[in-house]
Amino acid sequence: MNKWQSIYKEKLTLAEEIAKQIDSNTVCASPIAAGEAFAIPEAIAERALKENLKGIKHCSILSLRPQKIWDPALDGKFNHVTLYVSSNNPRKAMWENRAEFVPSFYYQIPRVWDEYIEPEVFYATVSPMDEHGYFSFGLSVSTCITLKKKAKRIFLEVNENMPRTHGNSAIHISEVDAICECNVPLPQLPVGKISDVDKTIGNYIAELVPDEATIQLGIGGIPNAAAQALLNKKNLGIHTEMFTESMIDLIEAGVVTNTKKNIHAGKSVTTFALGTKRMYEFLDDNVGVEFHPVDYVNDPVTIGKHDNFVSINSCIEVDLFGQVCSESLGPKQYSGVGGQVDFVRGACNSKGGKSVISMQSTAKGGTVSKIKLALTEGSIVTTSRNEVDNIVTEYGVAKLKGKSISERAKALISIAHPSFREQLTFEAKKINLF
Repeated sequence: MNKWQSIYKEKLTLAEEIAKQIDSNTVCASPIAAGEAFAIPEAIAERALKENLKGIKHCSILSLRPQKIWDPALDGKFNHVTLYVSSNNPRKAMWENRAEFVPSFYYQIPRVWDEYIEPEVFYATVSPMDEHGYFSFGLSVSTCITLKKKAKRIFLEVNENMPRTHGNSAIHISEVDAICECNVPLPQLPVGKISDVDKTIGNYIAELVPDEATIQLGIGGIPNAAAQALLNKKNLGIHTEMFTESMIDLIEAGVVTNTKKNIHAGKSVTTFALGTKRMYEFLDDNVGVEFHPVDYVNDPVTIGKHDNFVSINSCIEVDLFGQVCSESLGPKQYSGVGGQVDFVRGACNSKGGKSVISMQSTAKGGTVSKIKLALTEGSIVTTSRNEVDNIVTEYGVAKLKGKSISERAKALISIAHPSFREQLTFEAKKINLF
């Protein structure tokens, strides 16, 4: 047993013992997605019930686990703050006014942690410790480096299922107050189905991506379809906020080589990953993929250092002025900005760069156009008309950058579903758009 193993043994305890260090009104923070701790929040919830703790501020991003802390019966004992409204518990809690949402560009969330929320306690799931005393934040580097510097107390949940990743992803045992072990399965994201419409959109997107480009892909059927359509490209690079399953296919096919990247040549770069067991095994100890903090990866300045950068994302709806909503259903918060605007701006900074925002042209079985005269009342503008570049549907590409208001409206109508083009034209003329 070496020095670090001895210290590990000294700091190893139970989640229930860690929970005893959390009192009423403590501000706690958790990493994104698979990096969330499980046993520690569960133990805190049990303690809050038994000892009538109140006002524990639990801050999260893309929370995925079905945890007790989200139980409506614990309302008031936990005050939830989320920086991305994900499915399951956070979205339901917010819609029931049991959680607060803090809007922020993803790359600025570390600053929000540091200057505004100021967490006292940070708990995270990490990989097992190596012989040198280092754990890896694994799949969820994201905001962890800022949180480990900011928090007064750090508690780690060691999980043998967490991959050890490379890059700026480490935390040393000397930085940690206590450790527990919990080998629950990590959250997974199944590969989404790709429809024929998605494939058509994916093909249009692929036409916008030149050989030797560096790409960012979002999640869902359309980005997955775009990835499939990129399989005939050469020497692509990856610099992305989220590493997705489809990127493995591009790497294994030899399409992604990263050799033409201006920075991090030879490496795929990301800030977090979410996928299936196949992905987690692929990323484990893979020196070809580096995880770095989100305030570096998603910084538009960093992104703009890549020539021919193409960002590929999706949205909920677009209006004829080019305003994009990607995060709300009317005034109802559905998700968050994520890294969409970070990468739209970064692509604009890139020599030869371009951004792509895609969607199917209709919703609700073809009865509603997703291209509208004006966004649905109360909808949040995610990407402004001043920054939007290319909008893609199954009917083609509307290139909006550098176009006038009337030219934009005509371009967007041309890629709307044919059933709605006449009405959109009538509405546009009625307000003198053209």
